[in-house]
Amino acid sequence: MDKNIIDSCAHDSYAGTASFGEIVMRLAGAGVESYYADYRARTTTYYGPEGDSYTIPLTRSAAAIPPDFDAAGVQDAIRGAQRGDVKYPAFVSLSVAAGCVGYMVWIAGRHVAYYGRAGEMHVEKFPPQ
Repeated sequence: MDKNIIDSCAHDSYAGTASFGEIVMRLAGAGVESYYADYRARTTTYYGPEGDSYTIPLTRSAAAIPPDFDAAGVQDAIRGAQRGDVKYPAFVSLSVAAGCVGYMVWIAGRHVAYYGRAGEMHVEKFPPQ
């Protein structure tokens, strides 16, 4: 995995200057197979096909994650991001407010799984290409 590209993608995400689709394409090109954004640990871990991983800090507010998972709230944040109305920093805030503790992006599987505190899950497939 190319850690420089991963770092660049994280920077561009936090700055709100790149879309999810752009980031996923760049990460795939850098050899990333999947990644997990852990809101509780405030880290994002990227995984390569050879069992390698790379963890970086995840910037997010200190807001507490509610105990109840609001899948509709997570979907609203996703739809806003897909329209380009919600950039990554706002997406993180909105999904945390909806009770999301983190999410796993499966690049090859073309979907994202969002998790709640009690193991609830919402799966969102990537939009068609």
